[in-house]
Amino acid sequence: MLEIIFSGKKTSKIKVICVSEGNRINSIHLSKEENAMLQKKADENCFCGTVGSIMDICRIKDRILVLGVGKSPTEVQIQTAGAGLYSKLLKSEKALILVEPIKSSKLSDEQIAHNLAFGLLLGSYRFDKYFTRKKPEDYPTLEQIIFNVKNPEKTNKNFKHYIALANAVRYGRDLCNEPANHLTPAIFADDIKRLEYLGLEVEILGQQELKEHNFNLLLSVAQGSQQEPKVAIIKWRGKPNSNQWDLGLVGKGVTFDSGGISIKPASGMEDMKQDMTGAAVVVSSLKALALQCAPENVIGVVGLVENMPSGTATHPGDIVTSMSGQTVEIINTDAEGRLVLADCLWFIQQQYGVKKIIDIATLTGATMRALGEEYAGLFSNNDTLAKDLIIAGDKSGEKLWRLPINKGYDKKINSDIADMKNIGGSLAGGSTAACFLQRYIKEDTKWAHLDIAGVDKENTGKPICPKGATAFGIRLLNHFILNNLN
Repeated sequence: MLEIIFSGKKTSKIKVICVSEGNRINSIHLSKEENAMLQKKADENCFCGTVGSIMDICRIKDRILVLGVGKSPTEVQIQTAGAGLYSKLLKSEKALILVEPIKSSKLSDEQIAHNLAFGLLLGSYRFDKYFTRKKPEDYPTLEQIIFNVKNPEKTNKNFKHYIALANAVRYGRDLCNEPANHLTPAIFADDIKRLEYLGLEVEILGQQELKEHNFNLLLSVAQGSQQEPKVAIIKWRGKPNSNQWDLGLVGKGVTFDSGGISIKPASGMEDMKQDMTGAAVVVSSLKALALQCAPENVIGVVGLVENMPSGTATHPGDIVTSMSGQTVEIINTDAEGRLVLADCLWFIQQQYGVKKIIDIATLTGATMRALGEEYAGLFSNNDTLAKDLIIAGDKSGEKLWRLPINKGYDKKINSDIADMKNIGGSLAGGSTAACFLQRYIKEDTKWAHLDIAGVDKENTGKPICPKGATAFGIRLLNHFILNNLN
């Protein structure tokens, strides 16, 4: 990972200064002549400091980059600008960022430095482990970014929070980018178990234990595959003297989703390796809390399965009794994620008494069609929880839009021959899927469901996330947990 250093140092052949939109260039770190030269170049090039815009001036002895951060920049805008800066520096060895106050922003110098550095770390992510013919010159050479700050020791100490979060995001993206033949449920479970070195408690349930605990819905999804299903229980005890859980996280971990007997079209099916993104986000979020030594008690449960068609696969029309005792008519075996989540939701409440739960999953195409790539869908039985999550989404740059669940949508999943069916028809699929999950939430439990279908992958590549998996939700959940559970 890119090395970030906070120092009082000012010497470097590559210097970066920030300017907010509409302001003239007048850096306290540069001479009057240099500021005048840069302003002249800005006027000539119509550079006005919009978020992420960069003016690159190469001179005989050095190089100066002017980074636009927009009007009254927020933390997310600073991060976005930092991520975009990486692409301009990746062929360098090191660079110096000269930190100074931004008059139009409420952020302190330290906050500016931290968020620029965090953006650089996110923007530097690459998944290239399977390339065999890349030449050395095709890889980035940037190794070190030095930030000139007033109080290096304090700034470095406070940056540990961001380093931990960047580490977790990279881990989540790595998991989601892995192909299904390299990330089976068993391999995923082993990787989660490895995280015990951070102080997390990890328990893995295998097929026999899942049968003993009546994970019947989850097992029905897995029964068409040769890959053994797993459930991972991950605990972070930031309050070791308390037995209460502040929050439960539940994630869908379908390591490959063919649709089962209700098989998907061939076009785009390769993306179904990422149907385990919800589980990756839960696991990575707990990793972040451990690295941050967060003072919260959080437990995660992730269901890890592969959904495949075979002679042993679940048939459309089968009826399965869930862990809760409710019966489900399986109308469509491609609506499998809610089955995995349902047993995990009941388990975390019944086994651990968790009273506040957030589940996260790439669940429905309906939510993706409604919100596109801009927002994840939020469904909740509690207005305060929903409001806090929306704020956390805005603050972290991972935005949520609340969608409805009500009795009208809930009626659509009633079955003629069982307690419910696993789909509610062709309309409002995101809401009816959330209603299905809500039937596994106890009355005294505060619950939110995040449907991240559509935001789990970046198709074109953006500065904050190069092309591939986004691991959407890690930054959002981290902000929510650290700011709303005390």
